[in-house]
Amino acid sequence: MTMILNSPLPAPEELKRAYPLTEELRALKQRRDQEIRDVFTGKNEKFIVLVGPCSADNEDSVCEYVSRLGKLKEELSDKLLLIPRIYTNKPRTTGEGYKGMLHQPSPDKAPDLLHGIIAIRKMHIRAMQESGLTSADEMLYPENRSYLDDLLSYEAVGARSVENQQHRLTASSMDIPVGMKNPTSGDFSVMLNSVQAAQSGHRFLYRGCDVSTCGNDLAHVILRGGVDKYGTCIPNYHYEDLVRLSEMYQKRDLKNPAAIIDVNHSNSNKKFKEQIRIAGEVLHSRKYNTDLKKLIKGFMIESYLVEGNQPICADRVYGKSITDPCLGWEDTRDLLYTIAEQC
Repeated sequence: MTMILNSPLPAPEELKRAYPLTEELRALKQRRDQEIRDVFTGKNEKFIVLVGPCSADNEDSVCEYVSRLGKLKEELSDKLLLIPRIYTNKPRTTGEGYKGMLHQPSPDKAPDLLHGIIAIRKMHIRAMQESGLTSADEMLYPENRSYLDDLLSYEAVGARSVENQQHRLTASSMDIPVGMKNPTSGDFSVMLNSVQAAQSGHRFLYRGCDVSTCGNDLAHVILRGGVDKYGTCIPNYHYEDLVRLSEMYQKRDLKNPAAIIDVNHSNSNKKFKEQIRIAGEVLHSRKYNTDLKKLIKGFMIESYLVEGNQPICADRVYGKSITDPCLGWEDTRDLLYTIAEQC
């Protein structure tokens, strides 16, 4: 058993100096962060939509997608707060398959993490410049978030990571919202334990240092469905699930109770078109129950320029997912207008 050192990677501050944010983009992030914070603290009633590809696999197509969102922002800004999903790390259930641009900046070439961390930083900055939006990413590797922590306005901890101590403690250091997904088992208690841990202060090891944190008052839950012992998907977006979550939240001393509903993954059984119907059902539940309207702050939607997905091959379709299947742009645009009308 051997671990081979391929190459040392630059420190986060070194990469930030090489690929810095302009003052204009720093100001944009500050404005966006405050607006998003106001939604999670109840000062702003806009509905959040985290929307974008399952995995960001190509800078040009991702930035084109995000630019389209930026154009919609002006029309929908009275009701919706759009946050692009630019997910640069892709968790793999078996460890096999495309792991995201961090690993492979070119999906059909060998892993290259040095060029990967450069590629993802450049892509996030370009997306900000071209769209006027700041983005979300998944914290798959806690130590790697330092390469992007000055860019992101939202982070998610995935179903396979939510019980991990380092993820929970690192989340406690953030000053932006962090969504803790329910684990693949669907267990609500595990998810809420993670929120409680992230909202608390801690002292621990991080990037070779002894660090302390104050806790993240914007840590919250993401419902993404679960899988039972037989491998059957069990959704958790139905009315009774949402009421149960609300009741469990009320029994805990947690700040800013909030939930994002992931309308894909095990909630849709990866039937990507179901995202449209699921969003409609959740909006109905939210309208029917005032407690749920306060609790449910938004959706997470998987969407790209072209619907469906495809294998990694030489003649790939531009803007079509190479991981999980996604809604296409036309359906996404229509869905966003529908959400704005009904939320």
